[in-house]
Amino acid sequence: MGVALRELVRSANDRQLEGVARLRGAAVYLPAAVLSSEDLEARVRAESPGVHIPSHAVRRISGVKSRHIAADDEQTSDLAAAAARVSLARADVDRKDVDALIFAAASQDLTEPATANIVQEKLGTTCPVFDIKNACNSFLCGVQVAESLIASGQYRNVLVASGEIPSRGIKWSVRDFADFRLSFAGYTLGDAGAAALVSGTDDHRGIFYRKFQTESRYWNIGTVPGGGSMHPRGDEWTYFIGDGTRIGAAVASIGPGIFHDALRETGTTIHDYARVLVHQVTMPFLKDFCATTGVPLSKLVITLPTLGNMASASMPVQLALAEARGEVRSGDLVAWVGMASGISLGVMLMEL
Repeated sequence: MGVALRELVRSANDRQLEGVARLRGAAVYLPAAVLSSEDLEARVRAESPGVHIPSHAVRRISGVKSRHIAADDEQTSDLAAAAARVSLARADVDRKDVDALIFAAASQDLTEPATANIVQEKLGTTCPVFDIKNACNSFLCGVQVAESLIASGQYRNVLVASGEIPSRGIKWSVRDFADFRLSFAGYTLGDAGAAALVSGTDDHRGIFYRKFQTESRYWNIGTVPGGGSMHPRGDEWTYFIGDGTRIGAAVASIGPGIFHDALRETGTTIHDYARVLVHQVTMPFLKDFCATTGVPLSKLVITLPTLGNMASASMPVQLALAEARGEVRSGDLVAWVGMASGISLGVMLMEL
């Protein structure tokens, strides 16, 4: 990063929180099994007799061609622990030096206790643990909390791990086409684990901007209703339900202001960032994102066609893949743009 740009970053730090933490060892774990959208549609047709499911609907509408699917005996904690092992190895940090572990995901092994306990048992760390859940922004919020814990002086190394198995929320048997339409978002989902270590830093490199926004009036347009006090029992409540048209309209009504604010407040431009990591739900959505924000499509790390919507694992998976391919390296600036049901938005800017 150039001297002038580094000074802009430090100026941003002065206005918010001086850069005290950086992200290291981004890692991904993908389950072995791959399911094509055509095979997914074939199963829905087989389990929904009499319902017309248009051919190639998932690929045509969403751009998702395939996704990884966890095995029946794999849990979210398995995916998170597998990614976390790789993360610690890449960061060259021993398990005993992890001061806290955050499991940050929309998915979970069970309601109680916190899934982080199970991740810790499988990983072999011996530190305080807890879960953070904010739908597809869970990982980004986990990094936000990890940075705050480091800034407070409590911890030096905080491991943030996500295990997402949203495929368990796919509705295979639908009553009619209207039911298929409301369940459509589930057919774009894919499973993945991701992890990264957030560590204290003394050289001003790392996270230099973070801002979050929530528009809670839209909480009910994309939900998994089961598991809480509203619907404590019943398989029918365990599927993702959402009207894509309403969700798209809600996101459009909020607009890209939070991202433009981040650039303005840090004095940076889109061209200063090697990559922009953005939560990916459909290819049309990504094209709309680029059109409204001015981010060139070439700045994105596009994972959706072959990995699907991986919920909160989406952005850390993008970072891990970009690092592995040499698209980003130490010293590069990376922007994170998170979106989640709720509706929750988040922007985080960092120097690797």
